[in-house]
Amino acid sequence: MKFKDFADTSHSVKLERGKEYPFIPMEIVDGQSKFPIEIKHKKFTGGGSKFANGDTIFARITPCLENGKIAMVKNLEGGFGFGSTEFFVFRGKDELSDSDFVYYLSRTDTIRDPAIKSMVGASGRQRADKAVIDNLEIYAPPLSDQKQIADVLSAYDDLIENNTKRIKILEQIAQAIY
Repeated sequence: MKFKDFADTSHSVKLERGKEYPFIPMEIVDGQSKFPIEIKHKKFTGGGSKFANGDTIFARITPCLENGKIAMVKNLEGGFGFGSTEFFVFRGKDELSDSDFVYYLSRTDTIRDPAIKSMVGASGRQRADKAVIDNLEIYAPPLSDQKQIADVLSAYDDLIENNTKRIKILEQIAQAIY
């Protein structure tokens, strides 16, 4: 099926202008962690990509897309936030697609390679064409299989995240000793 029929790529999140919300700029999506490395706060002025907990944010600009700046959003106060204008936002569809699976699928070459090849614009400011991503033909496993696949991959991501935290603590201890 087409990716846009599998995942919601054109959803809407309503935010009030002038109100402060969680904010995710491009620089805090590291391309390796499943989740953004921190969440900032900023007044919403009407611009930026809007998203909710469980959504996938997908860099659409060069070189961020090539560097894998893709993350799943979680722990947003109030459940909603916004970020860089340079994100596409994907969301699982009820009874059809699991949001975790949508995140893992978006990290694969099945989605990323065509997105990278679709980039147009001035050198250094090229952006992926959303229509190309929307119209990609993908294999959509049954929802139960999606959840099983996502659970296994999430368990590995959790292990990586915990080990990264441990390494950071050990580095801090080593710095304090020296």
